[in-house]
Order: sequence, then structure tokens, then C-alpha cells
Amino acid sequence: MRDIRAAVSGLYASGETFALATVIDTYKSAPRDAGAAMLVSASGEAVGSVSGGCVEGAVYEEALEVIRTGVPVRRTYGVSDDDAFSVGLTCGGTLHMFIEPISRSAYPQLGSVIGAVDEHQPVAVATIVSDPSDQGRVGRRRVVWPGHAEGGLGSDRLADALDDDVRGMLAQGSTGLLRYGTDGQRRGDELEVFVQSFAPAPRMLVFGAIDFAAAVADLGTYLGYRVTVCDARPVFATAKRFPTAEEVVVKWPHVFLDEIADQIDERTAICVLTHDPKFDVPVLSVALRTRAGYIGAMGSRRTHEDRLERLREAGVGEAELARLHSPIGLDLGARTPEETAVSIAAELVQVRWGGSGRALRETSGRIHHDTSGKPLVPAGFGHRVK
Repeated sequence: MRDIRAAVSGLYASGETFALATVIDTYKSAPRDAGAAMLVSASGEAVGSVSGGCVEGAVYEEALEVIRTGVPVRRTYGVSDDDAFSVGLTCGGTLHMFIEPISRSAYPQLGSVIGAVDEHQPVAVATIVSDPSDQGRVGRRRVVWPGHAEGGLGSDRLADALDDDVRGMLAQGSTGLLRYGTDGQRRGDELEVFVQSFAPAPRMLVFGAIDFAAAVADLGTYLGYRVTVCDARPVFATAKRFPTAEEVVVKWPHVFLDEIADQIDERTAICVLTHDPKFDVPVLSVALRTRAGYIGAMGSRRTHEDRLERLREAGVGEAELARLHSPIGLDLGARTPEETAVSIAAELVQVRWGGSGRALRETSGRIHHDTSGKPLVPAGFGHRVK
């Protein structure tokens, strides 16, 4: 829902009832991950995507029916479904969908959820999507923040179990299905609860206010990162030069990074683009001791070898140096700042999802890799939980 929240917020504020279709689970080469969503308004407008075009038509019709009846439904489209080809899922895989009516009376916490996402505050929504023992509970939800939770599920035991489990998922940025007994028993699996975590967007720290940094900041923002650009030179580190960055900091890079080191997690990407020893050696000495999931540094191969020696002299160990992506980016033959930014973004995506970096026509097997447990997760949507 994160990418369509502006449309969701507008319809919600208007008081109109609309339908929200969400991917709750996938199997094999499904085109979108759990958490992908599509909004359908009562007037027939559609916003967002759940399959990149494969099953949108069928989901759209279901959504209109959900608006009419007010009853949520769980649907499956995939290779095991005789109707899968007819609705367009020709690329293989299986999509499990939950389509529900949304209104201010049925979902009073939605405004707070959207507000938390906008303010980069962690929040998760747990929705019962299947309950064979009580169909009336399907669609009930519990909104969970780190310090409190709201929403009744018809079982205090289920609420208690969910609160613990959902907070664990929220800490990891994980989105997916949990299964319990009908009263919240952890050994049961009759009841399905879909948990969508809205962890704060991951951070990208760009050091060096050069023209390449502007292009990297643009692509980082496009990929869903909260981008910070930092440079010690005030004449170059200006908001005007980096309009897509969330913040521009005028400070020595290593000083700034040391100040925020405790805020850096496995989802953080650090791009050192200074290629000047007086800047990049101190900041990399700090960066390589953080938990950042990606640390890259710009420069030629000769610069790279010189940088490694300087880092060793500064006390950085071999295990820490092995974490460094340098020269930064994939081998695309990039020359311009924009092309170089694409090269860096491509390496970020490769690290995030575990790709080979080779042309797809030269590979075989599944296109989408299994990413369970990967530390660098995109824009708040993590690995699936089953």
C-alpha cells in the first residue's frame, strides 16, 4: 500500500467506500511480492498493481463486487488454477489475494497508519484473511505499533500472540502470512493472518557533493531510499543541487557518520563518492564498522588499491575490507553521471535480491530469487514469512 497511499488517503478522507486488493502470498515466479496492492474506487478508478498486468482484470471485477457486497474475499490465481491462463497469469507462479472493502467506519485506524508511514514511523497491520471456524472474523484487523496496539480480533489470546509476533516482524521489516489455531494457539494452522509491515524506508547515505552524487541521489530516491547527501564544503552541499535528497548535511563525512552510527542498520546503503583520501579513508573507516548492508566507494582500480592500503594503515581489518564494494557499481560501461548512477543502483539491486549481474538471456532457472533472510530489504517490505 505504501506506493498508492496518496490515492488511499484521498478516498479515505472523502468518506467513500473503496476496495483494496493486496497480494498476501506468492509461489514460484509470481510477478509481485506480498504487500503489493491495487485500489479500486466505487466509480471504477483503479490505482496500483498486484501482478504487473497479469491478473488485474480479474481482480478489478472482484473488487467491484466486494464494494457492492461489503464482504471481503480471498482468491488464488496461479498455475494450479484452471482459470489462471484465462485471467492472464501466463508467466507461471501463484498469487494469493485478499480483497476487502475499506471505509472510515470499518477501518478507523487507517488515517493513523498512513500518518505513521508518512512520518517514517514503524507500524504493522495484521488482518485475518481466512478463518474456517468463523467467517465473520475474516477482515478483522489489529494495528500494531512498537508500544501499543489497536483493534479487536474476537480473541484476547490471538491478540496477545499476534502482538508479540507482529512486533518481531516489524523489527525485521517483514511482510507475510502467519498461521494460528482459531483461538491463537501457536501450534495450530487453521487461521491465517496477513501481516503487512511498514518499517521506515531504508536510508542511503551519499558522501561527496559532486555531479555523480546528484544522479545517485535521484535514483536512490526513485528506489525508495531516504537519501542524505553529506559534504564538508558548503558551496557544493546545497539543497538546490540535490532537490530529491531528504536532507543535505554540511559536515566532515566521518564526523557525521560517527554521530549517526547507531541509526544505521542492515538496510542502509552507504555510497562514498569523494574519491579523495582525506575524505574517503576516514569515512570508510567508520562505515566498515557499522551494520550497513551495502558500502561502496567510487574510484579507479589504482585508487582502490591505494585506498585499501590506507585503510589497512588506519587499522581496518581484512574481514571489514571484504565488505567494501569498490570500485562501486556493476560493469555496464557507464561514463556519464547518470549512467554511473544506474551502475550503482544495479549493484544495490543485485545485493538486495541476490542476482548474478549477468544478462538474463545468459542465465537459466527462476528469474526472481528466493530472498528469505536477506538483510537489505526494499522500502519497508521484507521477506515473506510462512
